[in-house]
Amino acid sequence: MIPYYHEMLDEEKDELTEAIKTLGNQTYVLERKYDRKVERYLPNRIYRTCERHLDFLKSYFKIAGMELIENRQFGIIHIRTQNLQGDKLSRLTTIFILILKLIFDERMNTASSSIHVYASLNEVYDKIQLFRLWNNKSISITEVRKAIAALKKYQIIEVIDEMGDLEGDTRFIIYPTVNLLFDGNSIEGIIEKYQEDEEEEDMIDGQISSFDEDVSE
Repeated sequence: MIPYYHEMLDEEKDELTEAIKTLGNQTYVLERKYDRKVERYLPNRIYRTCERHLDFLKSYFKIAGMELIENRQFGIIHIRTQNLQGDKLSRLTTIFILILKLIFDERMNTASSSIHVYASLNEVYDKIQLFRLWNNKSISITEVRKAIAALKKYQIIEVIDEMGDLEGDTRFIIYPTVNLLFDGNSIEGIIEKYQEDEEEEDMIDGQISSFDEDVSE
């Protein structure tokens, strides 16, 4: 492995170092990414670097107990670990991922050919309400910003519009990366668990309100 690296030109070494840092930071590298400046998908230079040195990178990450996988169907090279680089995703971020996966599947099932999947925050909010995943509580813009930042970091979405105040009509692209995070059974189980949690919380809130009324009397 070491001779392979030392035989490279300095430019190749720099490209490989950049690829390793990118994989370590964001876990997923996409073959094509949306470029807001030109408003279209462009080939990802780092993906090409990973593809060119795939065997070396597989050996490199294997030393750290990680598996490097190339998913040709979705055009993604990624590290497989127990979780996303050890980060603990917030409840709202996980809910967003679940909803984005549902939206992605809906779009792909109704399309006659492969399409790029677009969605808006309002669509996500509507499904959160539909599945009762955030009952009787407003979602703070701070929580939304944190969720969006995590989703962008792991190459799950790309925001098309200016971030600004993240209005309901803010649009974004859902990358096929979302397919690699949960399978159908996992999604169903997590949604049911979150629905149960919300129902229990509503019951507790109702009991507290009733107790407060009794005390005030």
